[in-house]
Amino acid sequence: MDEPVKSGGRRRQARELAVQFLYQYDVSGGTDLRAAFAEFWPTQPDDQTNARGFAEELIRGAVANQAALDERIKKYTEHWELSRIAAVDRNILRLAMYEMLFRDDIPPVVSINEAVDIAKKYSTRESGAFVNGILDRLRGDLPRPARTPAGN
Repeated sequence: MDEPVKSGGRRRQARELAVQFLYQYDVSGGTDLRAAFAEFWPTQPDDQTNARGFAEELIRGAVANQAALDERIKKYTEHWELSRIAAVDRNILRLAMYEMLFRDDIPPVVSINEAVDIAKKYSTRESGAFVNGILDRLRGDLPRPARTPAGN
């Protein structure tokens, strides 16, 4: 079970860190993941170290699969250029879609709920509904249960 921390569970904290990292990496035109990690982690408070391992798993997965994730985002945001989507929302979508498509250990509804909460916290008032709508469309296309990890 995840350890509780001030701002929620360890996994929530990891997801927030992952979104912050992905946002920074995206807007800076990141190409060197190792250098980006070396720059990012020293700026984080010490109480976030419990979440670092999971955050890095998510970040590495989202970055490695970014082209496929961006294609999905374009598919579900018909007639929107990726660059027109707010950078924070774009990276929340990348992270949640990575979990939904590539992490069978995480139920899709968990990824959606976490993404919506993070969007409400870090983006605009409308972002929660926008993120929910896009991710719900993906959920409908998934060939696995929405409320349990795959194989359960």
